[in-house]
Amino acid sequence: MRDALLAKLTEIVGAADVLQADAAAPYLVEWRGAFSPTALAVVRPADTAQVAAVVTACAEAECAVIAQSGNTGLVGGAAAQDDERHVIVNLERMNRVREVDADNATITVEAGCILADVQQAADDAGLFFPLTLASRDRCRIGGNLATNAGGLNVVRYGNTRDLALGLEVVLADGRIWNNLTGLRKDNSGFDLDDLFIGSEGALGIITAAVMKLYEPVVQQVSALFALESPAQAVKLQRRLTAASGHNLTGCELMSRQAVSLACTHIEGCEEPFDIDHDWYLLVELASSAQGHWLLDAMAHVVEHARHAHELVDVIIAHDVETSRRLWHLRESLPPAQVAEGASIKHDISLPVSKLPVFLDRAMTAIREALPGVRPCPFGHVGDGNLHFNLSQPVDADGPAFLDQAEAAHAVVHDIVAEMGGSIAAEHGIGRLKVAALDRYKSEVERDMLAAVKTALDPHNRLNPGVIVKA
Repeated sequence: MRDALLAKLTEIVGAADVLQADAAAPYLVEWRGAFSPTALAVVRPADTAQVAAVVTACAEAECAVIAQSGNTGLVGGAAAQDDERHVIVNLERMNRVREVDADNATITVEAGCILADVQQAADDAGLFFPLTLASRDRCRIGGNLATNAGGLNVVRYGNTRDLALGLEVVLADGRIWNNLTGLRKDNSGFDLDDLFIGSEGALGIITAAVMKLYEPVVQQVSALFALESPAQAVKLQRRLTAASGHNLTGCELMSRQAVSLACTHIEGCEEPFDIDHDWYLLVELASSAQGHWLLDAMAHVVEHARHAHELVDVIIAHDVETSRRLWHLRESLPPAQVAEGASIKHDISLPVSKLPVFLDRAMTAIREALPGVRPCPFGHVGDGNLHFNLSQPVDADGPAFLDQAEAAHAVVHDIVAEMGGSIAAEHGIGRLKVAALDRYKSEVERDMLAAVKTALDPHNRLNPGVIVKA
């Protein structure tokens, strides 16, 4: 059966795009090191019809299909786990921009399009695609949709789900569902697009999508605030939203530990102020409307915050180079943590109003549970999503520190759950957090998740072990 399947896959996509052994190795990498992926083969289809044929062939051979695009995920969602029954369907060859409809303000792209290329295609058409992630030069639209990726602009434009108007999906039985309509209003049944977005390839394989575009930004101003507490950050984001007419497009909280690591390890990062501060808030206001009124709005908020003692210091970027330098600092935080050593990561969300209390509780609790640990929280305070990451103690053994991950997760996630938050804000569940669902999701919700999976993939052939237990 194995040889027959490989022969069929070769017939469908060609011998050059059925990869095994050394040729498949680059696709069998899970960069956080939580999994050691293995698969029967990596198949690279060129179009949707080939994806459908591959899925059908795998179903007939009773093998599972693991969808993969940029393979930049953080929870093992694309980490195949069976060298006899798992076939990775990598979509990187499906990288075409099918259409830009300027009057409808949409772009239709295939799942293998690199995010930065979609941004460029929109820019070439005189429009703007707002989804942006630190991995934009590597991640692809299929993965962005499959994980409902967030990123730096969620506070203004929403998650990937909010930018999608229609999908093309290959179902578990090999049928193709085409909903690439570009409609902004369609109440003719259940919202099936929403069902597949964020499903991590466990319900169907997204092969193309119609995404919203916006008018390009013509005025923009960034600022970095030095703060005494996260509570000041929450007040500032609210004031900036009001003063700018909801044109706050970025709102990033950074701890002293996070900034220190970036300045130590990443080229181009330098201390922004003459003295160190406990907390930093990086913000951006942007609008497609002509004028310079956003700079006035920023100045007004700064003046008010000074009088109200809601900030310690501030840098307003009056030029593009200063703005780039400030945002480079923020985007350098993840690689800086890698350079520092072992790190235990949490991707949590709470109502924005609860973030200060959470940080106070979680910082105290985790230091008691893991003596010497260095909390390194940062993230999207404007939408309530924090990466509450923990760097290993100085001179600690990295693997030994990582052995404490489950204990650390319990401390942090228990507080998040008690406060009504989520343990998976923007990275998804993947294989990494499936067990946590039993702890933090109600039985009713788990039953609903399982029912949806069974309805669309009754034989558990699509990404088994992701989100719902295999």
